[in-house]
Amino acid sequence: MRFEDVRKIKPNPNNPRFIRDNKFEQLVNSIRSFPQMLELRPIVVNENMEVLGGNMRLRACIEAGLTQVPIIDGSHLTPEQQKEFIIKDNLGFGEWDWEQLANEWDAMELQEWGLDLPIESDVNLETEPLKENTIKITFRTPEDVQKAENEIQELLDREYDGAYLSINL
Repeated sequence: MRFEDVRKIKPNPNNPRFIRDNKFEQLVNSIRSFPQMLELRPIVVNENMEVLGGNMRLRACIEAGLTQVPIIDGSHLTPEQQKEFIIKDNLGFGEWDWEQLANEWDAMELQEWGLDLPIESDVNLETEPLKENTIKITFRTPEDVQKAENEIQELLDREYDGAYLSINL
């Protein structure tokens, strides 16, 4: 690993992954508040100083005002391996243990650090009588609403071996 001037590093024009709005701001804030993390997860570049891993980190570093960033040289990889690395570096393998997170971590910190917490269901039968088999869901942000709409649409698009699924919004 070495440090390099951010102006010498080229974003990968074929990067298939991106971060929008709020998530990008969280990444910028994360880099500002914990820049040492970059040394643990440096930007990976090829022989042309083009990013193989860390496009959004590079963009966030520039936004955060950093002039030098840690990099790792990935030029020893074949072109096929570089292409594979670009995808595999962005995959999320594994799953979160939501119960452990709820019991041992602060929810506000997790959200500040960029973790998308699952949508909370809020069933309140005492103040708001609901029909049988009805769940009231409260969304925190418009993005949560959009994500839920997309997931509901995916459910509606699935085949259920003759079973009928009905969701009323």
